Amino acid sequence: MTCNSTRALVWILMGAVMLAVPLSAKAASAAEQNSERQISVTASGMVTAEPDIALISTGVVSEARTAREALDANSAAMRRLIEGLKAAGVEPRDIKTTSFNVEPVYEQRRDNRSPAITGYRVHNQVRITARDIDKLGEVLDQAVTLGANQIGGIQFEVSKAETLRDEARRAAIANARRRAELFAAAAGVKLGRVLRIDERVQHQGPPVPFARTMAAEAVPIEKGTQTLEAVVSVTWELE
Repeated sequence: MTCNSTRALVWILMGAVMLAVPLSAKAASAAEQNSERQISVTASGMVTAEPDIALISTGVVSEARTAREALDANSAAMRRLIEGLKAAGVEPRDIKTTSFNVEPVYEQRRDNRSPAITGYRVHNQVRITARDIDKLGEVLDQAVTLGANQIGGIQFEVSKAETLRDEARRAAIANARRRAELFAAAAGVKLGRVLRIDERVQHQGPPVPFARTMAAEAVPIEKGTQTLEAVVSVTWELE
């Protein structure tokens, strides 16, 4: 390659570099402008639903002088409870053992000696799924009648919570768009295409009291209502 040819190649390369710099700067500037011409809005939507499933934690606690005696007594009581619930219409799939343990019972001594074991205690707890809440009071009465001497609590749920939450999601998106359009109009711009949608996971809160109780002859229970909420963050491009 001649000296003149070499000089020409150098000048061509330098020109290409000088041309690339402003083009790159223009591209970066355009990207920055696009990122600046955006609006993000966070909004929520809510749906109130009446629970249709109740989870009852119940069981039997038995005490005896020996572990074997306590276990035998507890097992007999739990068999009566479980078989009685099945006979009353509770499906076998809706009765589930959740905890079982055997523990010694201690007697504290006044002379600072080590506590003495005076017997044994057996806990056997099950979770009952009541799918007919209108008969929940009757189920509780039946459980106690059959020998349950421990009620750990009642939890209400909505069986179609996820489907109902879709309504809350649609409402959240509509609320976000309404607010975004209001802000855009106030700023003298228009909403463009949606760039991003994010959903924030919400934990279901406790039921709100609802003015309805079970039958008068059964245990009075208020199932309440539950609020299913969806929270979304939506980003639009501005025109």
